[in-house]
Amino acid sequence: MICPECEKRIHPVGQPRCYKCGKPVQKGEYCPDCQHHPHLFEQGRGIFVYNDLMRRSLIRYKYYGCREYGDFYARSMYIFAKKEIEIWKPDLIVPVPLHRSKLRMRGFNQAADLAVKLSQYTGIPADTSLVEKIRKTKSQKKLSAYERRKNLEEAFRVKRSLPGFTILVIDDVYTTGSTIDAMAACLRKKGADKIFFLTVCIGRI
Repeated sequence: MICPECEKRIHPVGQPRCYKCGKPVQKGEYCPDCQHHPHLFEQGRGIFVYNDLMRRSLIRYKYYGCREYGDFYARSMYIFAKKEIEIWKPDLIVPVPLHRSKLRMRGFNQAADLAVKLSQYTGIPADTSLVEKIRKTKSQKKLSAYERRKNLEEAFRVKRSLPGFTILVIDDVYTTGSTIDAMAACLRKKGADKIFFLTVCIGRI
């Protein structure tokens, strides 16, 4: 699924990594962010470091019609996070939704595409319509961690109750965790018990 040249440059995040969010760390069990900011999810990880190469790759996938990239991403998520998925035992795979205006503009939701593909590998059902984004928010890219959390307050709505469910949330990139926290908050309001996440990429400390 990937050319030999790129294969030499792309490596999954190994150990040591933060026990909570999976960011690569130099020492200790937790990254500085998870040490100082309590998150609403149990645990998660990103497969690759979000560097320039992966940023360009994701841009082609999301904005330039390279949908086949999703096959590589989803397979990598399955291969390199298989152990974690088996430990977490999620009942349902749920993607981070896009607001309907952005979905119309982009043509597809990359997180939903990844969730469906990962479901096919794992046999765990995916529900791409369970959570909807009801408020159009600013782009997260240029906001501080605090601004990102405020930006996503009350942005998502869960359509049905999830009593005691363990949910695996899927997105393309994890940076500060504000999106996953916002998803976890609304899922817990509907009765979900445990929230984990998987992303294609994760930022550095």
